[in-house]
Amino acid sequence: MKKTHLKITILSAIFFLAVFFASELQAQGLTAEDIVSIKSVGAVVMNPEGSHIAYTLSVPRTEDDAIGRNFSELYIIPVGGGNSTPVKIRPNSASSPQWGPDGRLYFLSNISEHHSHTQVYSVDNRGREIRKHSDAANGISSFKWSPDGTSLAYLAMDPVSEERREMIEKGFDMIVAGENLRYMRLWVQNEGEEARIITPENLYVWDFAWAPDNRRLSVRISDKPGADQNMLYTRYAIIGKDGSDMVELMTSNKKKDAMSWSPDGTKLAVLAGKVYSDPLPQNIWIINTDGSGKENITPPHWEVTPESISWMDNRTVLFTGVDRSSTYLYSMRIDRDQPNKIAGGGKEIFRNFSADARHRMFAASVNTSSHPSEVYIADFRRGNFERLTFHNSWLAERALGRQSSITWSGADDVEIEGILIKPVDFVEGQRYPLAILPHGGPEGISMNGWNTRPLYPVQLLANEGYMVFKPNYRGSGGRGTWFASANHRDLGGKEFDDVLLGIDYLYDSGLIDADKVGISGTSYGGYFAAWAATRYSDRFAAGITFAGLSNWISFMGTTDIPHEMSVVHWDLYWFDNPGQNWERSPVAWLKNANTPLLVATGLADERVHPEQSIQLHQFLEMLDIPTGLILYPRQPHGLTERAHQLDFMNRVVDWFGEHVK
Repeated sequence: MKKTHLKITILSAIFFLAVFFASELQAQGLTAEDIVSIKSVGAVVMNPEGSHIAYTLSVPRTEDDAIGRNFSELYIIPVGGGNSTPVKIRPNSASSPQWGPDGRLYFLSNISEHHSHTQVYSVDNRGREIRKHSDAANGISSFKWSPDGTSLAYLAMDPVSEERREMIEKGFDMIVAGENLRYMRLWVQNEGEEARIITPENLYVWDFAWAPDNRRLSVRISDKPGADQNMLYTRYAIIGKDGSDMVELMTSNKKKDAMSWSPDGTKLAVLAGKVYSDPLPQNIWIINTDGSGKENITPPHWEVTPESISWMDNRTVLFTGVDRSSTYLYSMRIDRDQPNKIAGGGKEIFRNFSADARHRMFAASVNTSSHPSEVYIADFRRGNFERLTFHNSWLAERALGRQSSITWSGADDVEIEGILIKPVDFVEGQRYPLAILPHGGPEGISMNGWNTRPLYPVQLLANEGYMVFKPNYRGSGGRGTWFASANHRDLGGKEFDDVLLGIDYLYDSGLIDADKVGISGTSYGGYFAAWAATRYSDRFAAGITFAGLSNWISFMGTTDIPHEMSVVHWDLYWFDNPGQNWERSPVAWLKNANTPLLVATGLADERVHPEQSIQLHQFLEMLDIPTGLILYPRQPHGLTERAHQLDFMNRVVDWFGEHVK
């Protein structure tokens, strides 16, 4: 009897330990170290035959590497799957993969034994027989071969003149507004000839594409360099490959982006804004290349944001589109207004695609809620996706918070959609602290795919026991021009009411503790965090703002996009209504605030100048509101270095742990 009892006791102990360790393993979620180790597929291109796919892979640096951005590796994988063949791996990065008309894979790289600047190289489809194809003195930004493979076109920035170099060496390195501007030029290198500039001296070239006849190119140009120019003041034009016969096609001021020639060369399909104040280039325009006219073929009142475009035949365009937080591949006849869905709408999120020449299948960089971007293929007939690469297989060992798309009634009863991620150890009926992570833009979109990155550590917070909320408030993309423009002349108004009503919805659903709400965002999301912690201090336990706006008037005087921010977001210049710009500034509400607010920014940020963070932090300190200021050297409008990424994520966890939990 005693032996039986002892045996039962031992078995019970073994069972308890097994359950305990199993639950411990199951509960292991993402850490900050995990997040800075994630690899992600970038560009994906299928060869015309549909037999091979080339792709780039963003590979994080380790703590033993020199500081810097991620490496960009290049691989080739057969369409049938199998092992990927490395073409270029760390420390030599590669980018812009393209399949040439000769069947070789072309790409940009900086290979020191050949040249000190980025040049065009190629390999065969096995990743062998490397060849060099350019010798640009100042390096190459982007390139494309003519369809017949006889001419190489590329963009290259003006070099610093010898005279300027000599002056700099003598200490005369003053930066004077409007002087010493450098332009991006379009070069063409014909077979057996030296490369030469074909665009006029007074034009900056942002993008280009070859015509099917190999004799012309389309270009997107502006009169000056600068972010505002790129966003609002570019125009399309056609130019001969010898620089002759330039004809401008769409000169009206509005956002403009991708362009693609019809197979017969008579039309361009482009993505551009509907009007000057459209926050995104989200309308499909067909332009006659002889300059005879253009037409917006986007379906009226269509709540989709197109993002990439090409042609299937002379009457049909193909494009990807974002519909709320999902993505699709569409086809549409240019003489009709009803798009057809080819693929998408499921768990796979893809923003671009690359098809074979016969449009039987396509490849894409695809992410889901359970993994970052990997290489997938799909066919045009069934639209089903198949995954080819598994660069983060260790993620299968991590427990992730369950993610879903939710909707609620926002201001004026407008339906608002967003993404909700439950804690890793979620228990039905329990209320949790809430972490709101609003996207930037404000025309950004939180997708129902992989959402975790250093500035938005979604699954890290889910692992820390937070309900995580990513609202697509009015002003977001993914629902057409009307929705992206619905916050015009009302920034920080009804768009923020959408977020507050989202909090109420989560509380009424029994999911959150309304007294434990934190908010953290970057750029315009950082503005939301600062706005929450000041104007709506009574609703938030803590805030974290990274590269966030704090004073609309001084922001307009220091940003590199004063026109873009005024025209397509405010729909108003600040000097036409300075009172509202001040009233919607977080610093205007500090005397009513007591929410602890952590402030951080990169010191090389030209979009939201560091002064926005410095002044906010200083005012918070003067009023004895709990705060902190972190300035990250070398960092632009974001975080690109491993140590800085780790530091920020750890501070997010600590700040929320102290002030929200």
